[in-house]
Amino acid sequence: MILTGTEISQRVHSGDITIAPFLAKNVNPNSYNFRLAPRMKVYQEGVIDIKEEKPTEDIHIGPEGFVLEPMRLYLATTMETMGSTKFVPTYAARSSIARLGMFINLSASLGDIGFVGKWTIQLLAINRIRVYAGMDIGQMMFWKVQGDIDLYDGKYQGATEAYASRIFMDYQKKAMPAPVAAPPIVHPLEVVDARAAELDDA
Repeated sequence: MILTGTEISQRVHSGDITIAPFLAKNVNPNSYNFRLAPRMKVYQEGVIDIKEEKPTEDIHIGPEGFVLEPMRLYLATTMETMGSTKFVPTYAARSSIARLGMFINLSASLGDIGFVGKWTIQLLAINRIRVYAGMDIGQMMFWKVQGDIDLYDGKYQGATEAYASRIFMDYQKKAMPAPVAAPPIVHPLEVVDARAAELDDA
């Protein structure tokens, strides 16, 4: 079941949900509006090899805003630190943002229970759109769980800024172990000679 805005507020005050800073005016009927932080990242030009770390460039959104170019991916982040060890978070764009032709996530809207940090959001615009730091850009929702809870403790935990993909770490973990040295080959005649020496010593 999804939490109502009133329940989200109560759970923030009880400590079951983290939203910091928390603004009462950003509470919706069943979600919380989060804001766009002033710093973003873009991948450098060239092929992205998922087995290697891809360098990024930083972008600062000044008072005049920043124009998103169509069909270019920008890794932005939330001003708020958000998460929960009790509820599963999911997020989406505000409907007013979506109607401009802008996505704030491409296919990864589901968060993990136990993650607490600033959320990396993937901005992709169909049109040229000027965005501003501090604008309400998306909404976070929280869902009740059923079953035993296994808290998230992955490679994005505690994020304080937009994180580029760390999928390359998955391949580092799967690296093949060093081959085990084969036992030395003993010639049959050496075995016979060794046994003969043992008999001579007896």
